[in-house]
This record gives sequence, structure tokens and C-alpha cells, in this order.
Amino acid sequence: MDTKKVWFVTGASKGLGLSLVKTLIESGYKVAATSRKSQNLIDAIETFDEKQFLPLEVDLTNERSISEAVRRTVDHFGKIDVLVNNAGYGIGGAVEELDQQEIKDSFDINVFAVIKTMQSVMPYFREQKSGNIINISSIAGFAAGIGWAMYAATKYAVTGLSEVMAEDVKEFGVKVTVVAPGAFRTEFLQDNSLVFAEKKIDEYHAVSTSHEKYATMNGTQIGDPEKLSRVLISLAEDQNPPVRLYVGSDSYNRAKEKINLLSEELENNKNISFSTDF
Repeated sequence: MDTKKVWFVTGASKGLGLSLVKTLIESGYKVAATSRKSQNLIDAIETFDEKQFLPLEVDLTNERSISEAVRRTVDHFGKIDVLVNNAGYGIGGAVEELDQQEIKDSFDINVFAVIKTMQSVMPYFREQKSGNIINISSIAGFAAGIGWAMYAATKYAVTGLSEVMAEDVKEFGVKVTVVAPGAFRTEFLQDNSLVFAEKKIDEYHAVSTSHEKYATMNGTQIGDPEKLSRVLISLAEDQNPPVRLYVGSDSYNRAKEKINLLSEELENNKNISFSTDF
């Protein structure tokens, strides 16, 4: 285990990000971590060595703020080896219920921030001919659930983006993995993390039922964030990490069901698919 590696983790003041940062520090890694308020990070970590941990106040919707955070990290530690795009924004609602600002907020954090951090880190990775990018998507980015259309749209984007990015940067010795977790026991389902469309349309009964179901899951999720943190660390140590990784038995099972459904639909409509050829 190469504990000389420097990690850059976004969205680290709570949930999986905080669990990962704590595990990294305990394991001897150097870590730069971002939050909208750096004091939140400092309070969450409590005691730390400045030579090992760099808390950064970053606006992930602002390209300059991200670039400055990356530059400060390199100045402080001398390099970055692993980028983890963990910051996320969950919003529930039918497409008809969501307004343009809610949609924009979701894409700004879940998609455009991921793009901006990768753009900021890649010049360093290309120069050193190495690096790992770990993008946290969701099982919703492959097998989406009713009532979460916009969240699924952003996570599908992260999945597709990561798959192509992995091919684009392979020649530089840079590895990319998109991680699709199921339900993990973090603050994600709490009122201060999960957002719902302000405009409610009563006719969407199935959507409302779905949201009520997720609300009751808080605190009973099957996934252990500390175990996931260990998995993420192992990805950065793997010489040949997977491009796609489904974590949690619930994520695996949903992915398997989706693959079976895709295979069935593909074969059932094979004649139509072939009928459009010259």
C-alpha cells in the first residue's frame, strides 16, 4: 500500500466523503478535501496534522475556485495522485414538477463539477504519467428508480463520461473508475441532504409513494460507508482497476436485473433493429 499518494476528495464534510477522508488519514495518506465551508471539514476531522490534511473551501460551481484548490493542493503536497469526485446533489421529483433552477443545481454539482475537477487535475496527471480518477455515480446511473428522473440523468451522465474518459486518458497511465453505490448508511437520505421539487403535482401517486419509501429507509441502508472507503482505497492501489464498479449487494442485484432486461429487449426487437439496414 503506497501511503505516499496524495488524494483530492470533493464533498468531504459528511457522508461517504468524510468516511473516506478519515480512513485515508488513519491509514497514513495525505489528503486535500473540499467543502462549501472549510470550517465544517475542520470540525468534522477535529485533530489533524497540516502536513497530512489540507481542508479547502471550494465552490464546485466555480471553475476558478476548483482550479485554485487543485493548485493549492499541488503547492502544499507537491502532487496529486488520486481524484475522488464524491460531492453529490440528490433531488426527487417528476420531470414536470422540477423547475429550471432545480435542474441546473443538480447538473452543476453532479455533472459539471466532475468535468471541471477532471479538467483541472489532468494537466498534472499527464505530466507525471500517472493518476487515478474515481467518480462516484450511483446505481441510479444504470438502473434508475421511479421519481428520480433528474438525479438519474446526472448519474447516467457521470457514468458515460467516465467510461469514455477511461479510454481517452489510458495512454497517459491514468486510470478511471466510475463507482455505482447502492444505498449506504450516510446522511444522503436525511432532510438536510435530499431535496425534492418544490412544485408538487398530486396526480403523481407512484412518484410520491417512491419518495415516502426512501424516507423510511434512512438509518437502515445495507451499505457500510467505512467498508466502501476501504474499497475506494484498494481501487487506487489496483494496477488494473475496473472501469465500472457496482458496490453493495443491492446495487449488484439491480444492475443484474437491468442487464437481463436489456438483453431480453434487445433480442425481442432484433428484427426491427436489423430492418433499418440497407
